[in-house]
Amino acid sequence: MKKLKFFFLITDIGFILYWSITLLHLIPDRYLFKDYTNPILVAWNFSFLPLDLLISFTGLLSLFLYQKGKIVWIKFALTSLILTFCSGLQAIAFWTLRLDFDLNWWLPNLFLLIYPMFFIPRIISNKIVE
Repeated sequence: MKKLKFFFLITDIGFILYWSITLLHLIPDRYLFKDYTNPILVAWNFSFLPLDLLISFTGLLSLFLYQKGKIVWIKFALTSLILTFCSGLQAIAFWTLRLDFDLNWWLPNLFLLIYPMFFIPRIISNKIVE
């Protein structure tokens, strides 16, 4: 659980920070993705907001429930991991279709795509609990 807790905290706090920074327009222009101000891409980017915040909510809730000894934490953790995988997959699929290979956007999304794959099988097989 220690490793999963680390990844949840990084991801969930990271999403909250990313969206706070995005909403406040604090990302320097040099780090913005190509065509960042295009209204369609703005809408595409913000379409991830509810998903990403749901990921943060379910991930942080699972940690809270784990601390309280509530077995239901596993369901919230699995939900968070699956949604995280989907968020990363959707972004990577989009950048691939656009043939846009900017590591500033690929690396965080590959992280979201890959790390859940190490924990999902362990949760399903009940091997996640220390």
